[in-house]
Amino acid sequence: MEAAKRGADVVAIDLSPTLVQLARERLPNDLGKGCVDFRVGDMLDPALGSFDYVVAMDSLIHYRAPDVVRVLADLAARTRESILFTFAPKTPALALMHAVGRLFPRGDRAPAIEPVSFAKLEFLLARETGLATWQPGRTQRIASGFYTSQAVELSDTCAQWTHMHA
Repeated sequence: MEAAKRGADVVAIDLSPTLVQLARERLPNDLGKGCVDFRVGDMLDPALGSFDYVVAMDSLIHYRAPDVVRVLADLAARTRESILFTFAPKTPALALMHAVGRLFPRGDRAPAIEPVSFAKLEFLLARETGLATWQPGRTQRIASGFYTSQAVELSDTCAQWTHMHA
């Protein structure tokens, strides 16, 4: 919504039709020059085309660290500037809850959040050839009550160099 208010053409996508409809209903009528194209589907679908920026908020919290990196490399191949994403940081409290959650029958569990060590994630990002020109930048831990997430910005250093020397 904020990007659209600033003039961006936004593709908002989720696998859940219910969440997409809820977001559509909450969207204000006046977005200025921007627009939001709501879609139900997979954010990794190459048919979506390429983007200047990608924001994946809590989209990767169910992935193991190697899978997070693979998804980011796939997105980076279609992104010109930067990717902002969140992951579930590995904390003692989350690790304990994750272990206790395994004691319950599979049918009674919500989709598992995969705690990821930031150090491991940085190591894997640095080794991924599909992210060779991409560097982690700003990062911030987000904690509100029970919810804890970590936001990271990945930027294409080649794109930054091109803008500075254009």
